[in-house]
Amino acid sequence: MQHYDIAIIGGGIAGISLAYFLAPHRSVVVLEREEALGYHSTGRSAAEFTLRDNAPAVNTLAAISHPFMADPPEGFSETPLLRRRGSVMIGAKGKEERIETLYQRSKAAGASVEKLTVEAALTHVPFLDPDSLGGAYFDPDYWDIDVDALMQGYVRGARRNGAEFLQGRTLESATLDDGRWTIDTGKDQISVDLIVNAAGGWADTVAALCGVRPLSIVPHRRTAITVDLPEGIDVGLLPEINEVDEEFYFKPDAGRLLVSPADATPCEPADVQPEEIDIAYAAHHLEQATTLSVRRVASSWAGMRSFSTDRLPVVGPATDNPAFFWLAGQGGYGILTSPALGSLAAALIAETSPLKGYEQHELDAEVFSPARFQ
Repeated sequence: MQHYDIAIIGGGIAGISLAYFLAPHRSVVVLEREEALGYHSTGRSAAEFTLRDNAPAVNTLAAISHPFMADPPEGFSETPLLRRRGSVMIGAKGKEERIETLYQRSKAAGASVEKLTVEAALTHVPFLDPDSLGGAYFDPDYWDIDVDALMQGYVRGARRNGAEFLQGRTLESATLDDGRWTIDTGKDQISVDLIVNAAGGWADTVAALCGVRPLSIVPHRRTAITVDLPEGIDVGLLPEINEVDEEFYFKPDAGRLLVSPADATPCEPADVQPEEIDIAYAAHHLEQATTLSVRRVASSWAGMRSFSTDRLPVVGPATDNPAFFWLAGQGGYGILTSPALGSLAAALIAETSPLKGYEQHELDAEVFSPARFQ
């Protein structure tokens, strides 16, 4: 029976980023239930990087992650991980006060935001409906993330340091005896000293299989569609467009416009598919906020975003079993925070130092500990 120090359950962005930071210090195997890494949440992400618009602790994780993303280690990626896009925050008529509040809050925090008149907003996004637009401002600090380059960089680095990735492996059972786990995947058995639960929407299921108390981490479905824009509009030059109360967002995606109704519907962990009503809502929001008409939806899909009860990540050993480590509940920000969370989890497991931003930003790892749910 093959033995490793650590088995990471889940080959999404959480698991592979941890493998990257942990492999230099411990022997690691990553077990992924699908045949491809990053198949579920990671591969269906809108892939945006922002330093704002999330909970304060998540914004701090983004700030810690940004230097790694902007200037990754030598050999990590042949292409840039980030491409600046910027964002136009919009609000319909009646939301002028809300737009002004968020604008002033961002400005007070030192952001280089720019208040936009209706005319100026149309120079950024020419198809906005001027008759329905109540206010807007521009935030330059939004970037597209090259998710594939990021994933491949993590995987290459982990493998270079000896990590193994076993795909098509479903955790069927895990038994702890005399301080060592025996894991059965149906295809093979392995033994490990520590199990890391990076299973995304299946995090509670994995915990229960291992005899660990679940933490009520619930997957939520989010929908996206793409539509073609009229001739004459260079979609690649557009910013992201975010509704002030997160009712919807639009952004360029592979030559088309991606539209999401920003839905967050609790669901069972699965290969989730879009519901017709959510596709309709996406088209509706686009038509209400712009002068466009949606005659054809080019593509549609859905992904899972898994949340803990307080909407913060869960990182640390289980309170009822120290041989079981949580790395879950990353919601819709797992990709943008992956350098910070991957290095933090590795530091807690191997007693190394996380990215230096933790000290700079004075972020206490205890805020993410599973102990907060006791």
